[in-house]
Amino acid sequence: MHLQLRLRLPGEERSVPVVRKVLGHALDVLGVQQDCVDDLELVISEACTNVLDHAGPRDEYAVLVSIDGRDCTIEVCDEGDGFNHPPPAAPGTLIDPDAESGRGVQLMRALVDQLDFAAGDDHGTVVRLHKCLTYAGASA
Repeated sequence: MHLQLRLRLPGEERSVPVVRKVLGHALDVLGVQQDCVDDLELVISEACTNVLDHAGPRDEYAVLVSIDGRDCTIEVCDEGDGFNHPPPAAPGTLIDPDAESGRGVQLMRALVDQLDFAAGDDHGTVVRLHKCLTYAGASA
């Protein structure tokens, strides 16, 4: 099955649980394993929270979700001034737990198969997350 969700969300904190619940419910209905759903709910929450924290006072941001068989791609697009994300850490390297930033990006990298940052079409940042889905009842 191919499913696409396109959401335009207000730049308000209450938009984060909305997008998390919409994604989680769609994945549940499709039969995705709960641990995989949990991972994706966490990363989409982190990506959307980053928009609210780093993009500046913008009116809206967009979330695009594409589910195609075992592939899930999430794009969180803001219209801010851009985001200097930290480079990938060496495998096994942890960010200082007292650091004021960077832990969320490290968390997202750990929970998805691929994480990319790109400049938006006009300005802003596109955070692209990709995860291979596992389905309940599927043999390992």
